[in-house]
Amino acid sequence: MNKLKCALAVLALAFPVAAAAVDGVSFEYGKSSSSNADVKSYRVGLQWDWKTRWLDTGGWHLGGYWDLNLGQWDNNSAAKTNSSLTDIGLTPVIRFQQNNPAGVSPYAEVGIGVHLLSASSVSEQRKFGSGFQFGDHLGVGLRFGDKGHYDLGYRYQHLSNGGLKDPNQGINFHQLRLQYRF
Repeated sequence: MNKLKCALAVLALAFPVAAAAVDGVSFEYGKSSSSNADVKSYRVGLQWDWKTRWLDTGGWHLGGYWDLNLGQWDNNSAAKTNSSLTDIGLTPVIRFQQNNPAGVSPYAEVGIGVHLLSASSVSEQRKFGSGFQFGDHLGVGLRFGDKGHYDLGYRYQHLSNGGLKDPNQGINFHQLRLQYRF
């Protein structure tokens, strides 16, 4: 947990101008669904909206945002090589959403980004080849509250190095995500 606090402090100091323009902050909890991997992930993130709408029709549109996150994985796998590791990710996310969220507003999203891991394996049976990983996810959720300030979602995420280096076993997570939008 100390690594996570130090990394958050470095990010806050390194990006003061960008932090002023933050559109949201998120918290995620995930659990691996991969065989030979019993891993839980905890992440905090910052989001920046793109302010662009595509296919704006019928009260719905495609929009998007940048998602910068920092996480910690707690590893309970058998024959583990690392009890925990740190994950830093940056993902552009495309979201199908309502133009003016009111009440409870559903959405669907997809994202493909990059992640840097502090270790290249969690166990002898789950090796990633390198600390550089691609992370893709599919998600659904609901925005609610005054002006849609709250966002509760589910994501299925896969991380792997995309075949850049062997072994490339990757890992999958089921994630719950809570976001507050400013």
